[in-house]
Amino acid sequence: MPENTLVPLYQQIKEDIKSAIERGKYKPQEQIPTEPELSAEYSVSRVTVRRAVEELCSEGYLVKMQGRGTFVSTPRIHRKMTGGNRMESFSKTCRDYGMRPGARLLDKKIVPVRDDEKAFWNCDGDALLLYIQRVRTADGQPIFLENLFLPYDGYKSLMAADWNDTSAFAAIAAVRGRRVVDTSRRTIEIARASAEQAQVLNVPLGEPLLFLNCYFVDQDGDPLCIGRQYYVGSRYMFEM
Repeated sequence: MPENTLVPLYQQIKEDIKSAIERGKYKPQEQIPTEPELSAEYSVSRVTVRRAVEELCSEGYLVKMQGRGTFVSTPRIHRKMTGGNRMESFSKTCRDYGMRPGARLLDKKIVPVRDDEKAFWNCDGDALLLYIQRVRTADGQPIFLENLFLPYDGYKSLMAADWNDTSAFAAIAAVRGRRVVDTSRRTIEIARASAEQAQVLNVPLGEPLLFLNCYFVDQDGDPLCIGRQYYVGSRYMFEM
């Protein structure tokens, strides 16, 4: 490739690979050449190639799969927030994009209630919650880390449920007929991926994540569950 002395080499390589993705030379979910192959193709060091690839990963064009290589990302998912505080379900959003929604259970246990949770459910300090942690995927790619809290009284049967590749909202509705339809409050802020989050989401340590804290209510406006989710911003966005 012709060298532009005003632009760093890694930046030139990054733009060339990005252009190849946008032209369709590398298609979604297709593996790109390895670092040694790219290094030979561009006649540069592997360090230079690695920096270009890492920036493309940070911007959502590429994703590194542990032990498998680097692949072109699927298009970023847009999740609509409709009417008031309502949101489309993740499963519906995936299907609208022609993608297969998935879920992998990481943890399931009973935990004590905390102050903001006591206020939401108007319960005593000795109340217990059912805590479910999963990683949600689209066509197998990690999209967000899901932390779901429910009152243990009334939903204890969900301790025995299979939480892999299922809709959380559908599982909740099946127990008592209460459906998640809205939120009483929600906040979105930026967080940095911890070591644990980076591992399960397949992102670098410290990667910016979108932290969504939602207090979900049912069809009657009564408090139902709390969701605290960490989204990979390069793979997901909210549409207001």
